[in-house]
Amino acid sequence: MLPTEEKFNRVEELKDRLERSTITFGADYTRTTVNQMTELRRAMRAGGIEFTVVKNTLMYLAADQAGMPQVKEFVQGPTAVAFGYDDPAAAAKTISDYARANANTFTIRGAVMGEGTALGTDGVARLATLPPKPQMLAILLAQMQAPMSRLVGALNGPVQSLDNVLRARMSQLENE
Repeated sequence: MLPTEEKFNRVEELKDRLERSTITFGADYTRTTVNQMTELRRAMRAGGIEFTVVKNTLMYLAADQAGMPQVKEFVQGPTAVAFGYDDPAAAAKTISDYARANANTFTIRGAVMGEGTALGTDGVARLATLPPKPQMLAILLAQMQAPMSRLVGALNGPVQSLDNVLRARMSQLENE
């Protein structure tokens, strides 16, 4: 059976999303009702995540074309795929929060980071606990600045001591 133009376009669209995303999640949505699916899509959109249900064969083709075969690991049976484009930790938190609130109807199967690192459900849970990217950068900057400020303090100590001795002597001479 020859692929239709529609299927070809869908594979190209999925390939493009895979290449642009910083993280891609796979989830089992089979016990999710229509109302829950609408709520899920709304929650994902609010978190900056594109959420779609895919045919496995089309996702396999897109994963191969995008050079991300790890995606195939969590595309088994009926699968929903979520694409995060910004901070992977924030996307993991959004989808994990939803999965935790709807544990009986929605399950995360795994994820693949943009550079091809595969994460299981435990890896996604750990990623979700990380602080947001701006906070991580602030922590890193503080860690980098601490040794420099200690060095400046150590180098400034003798100069400060000399300044104190000279001021004391000047004060002493003025009082005489």
